[in-house]
Amino acid sequence: MPLQQSDTVVSAPFIESRQTISVVMRQVIYALIPGIAVAVYFFGWGVLTNLVIASASALLWESVALYLRKRPIITYLSDTSALLTAVLLGLALPPMAPWWLLVTGTFFAIVVAKQLYGGLGYNTLNPAMAGYAVLLISFPREMSSWITPVTLPAMDMGFVETLVFVFFSELPNSVSLDSLTSATPLDYMRTEIGRGASFNDINSSSVVGAFSGRGAEWINLAILLGGLWLCYKKLISWHIPVTVLTSLGVLAGIFHIYSPDQYAGPLFHLFSGATMLCAFFIATDPVSAATTPLGKVIYGLGIGILIYIIRTWGGYPDAVAFAVLLMNFTAPLLDQYAIPRNYGFKSKGYKSKGVWRKGSIQDE
Repeated sequence: MPLQQSDTVVSAPFIESRQTISVVMRQVIYALIPGIAVAVYFFGWGVLTNLVIASASALLWESVALYLRKRPIITYLSDTSALLTAVLLGLALPPMAPWWLLVTGTFFAIVVAKQLYGGLGYNTLNPAMAGYAVLLISFPREMSSWITPVTLPAMDMGFVETLVFVFFSELPNSVSLDSLTSATPLDYMRTEIGRGASFNDINSSSVVGAFSGRGAEWINLAILLGGLWLCYKKLISWHIPVTVLTSLGVLAGIFHIYSPDQYAGPLFHLFSGATMLCAFFIATDPVSAATTPLGKVIYGLGIGILIYIIRTWGGYPDAVAFAVLLMNFTAPLLDQYAIPRNYGFKSKGYKSKGVWRKGSIQDE
């Protein structure tokens, strides 16, 4: 039947999807709620102050950058990508971090790592990890001041006292800075092993819990539940989380079997630091990560291997940020050489006038 003037011709695909960017970003934030709740329980109100300050400053920097770029501010803010970056960065930073540390971190994450590259969809690096890496290199003392993991009811710091410390660095007379802060389990493990202590001795410390860092193990379990929910809802694929955790766990297991006194086991590495946050929420960033199935597998394997290498022999106890950023640089190359063969095609490319081209028919 001939087309009428009122008919509209559209191209495939014809399947309508309701998974907009804003919907996906919000669901990822919802999946972080169990981990946030457990983190507040073990580390106090400082976790919430981190999230609030990071979110407010990230939205402010995003608005300023969009205004300078002459982009519609409300339209781009409504995709909540800046809010997700702020939540990830706020969770990664030490609880009760000074306000200026969060503002500086969100500036590098939003303005430098995201907007200067062209905004969402054009950034090469993961914005949250770029901001974290800049803070870790520039302010190592503030980035290593972690709160001692005790349950919220047992804390001497209430919400008001926490706000006073975050903005004015003042503590109540009954609380000292030495009693409030402590080394992270990963940092403690590196330090004690460097002094010649065995891993069995480290396990008996109050810093270590049932099978990993005290408090961190339960936070990682809660984040794991949120990550599995994302996989169930098909918001992320299994490739990157499984390969990150598998490569990290296998390496930790091999070295632990080789020398149990010198190297921590798989459970310690899998449930310490930001491992689960990296595997399910950071490494799976659809913009800066690899996108092809094989590329995702290689990408995840690289992150897990780098995390273990830097944690064990590098200069930083938790290597999530550096591992992710290093593999971000390889993502375009991985996607280029890991293109799957299209259905009905003989290979991944075709030869046209003596030049091989990716993604087309081999024999013309």
